Amino acid sequence: MYEDYFCRRLTELRLEKGVSARDMSLSLGQSDSYINRIENKKMLPSLTVFFYICDFFGITPAEFFCEDEKLSLQTIQLIHDLKKLEPQKREHVAAIVKDLSC
Repeated sequence: MYEDYFCRRLTELRLEKGVSARDMSLSLGQSDSYINRIENKKMLPSLTVFFYICDFFGITPAEFFCEDEKLSLQTIQLIHDLKKLEPQKREHVAAIVKDLSC
């Protein structure tokens, strides 16, 4: 169950980032088929490599496993950026988003 989720989520994030499995593997310092083997459910990464995978995507492990709502990388980055804003500026952004969604 978790293996399926992990493999699907990894593929989803990788495709969203627009990087090939080979390029991602090499970026992580692994063999060129490393990510492909994970996505094809032939293996799972070590915990250390999992943290590197999260760093590669710019997300936390919790965000990787966010099952309630699979957040896109763009949404996750927006959340990180919003957290950096002062409360008053966050309120302005919230008002803009609310206005746009009507």
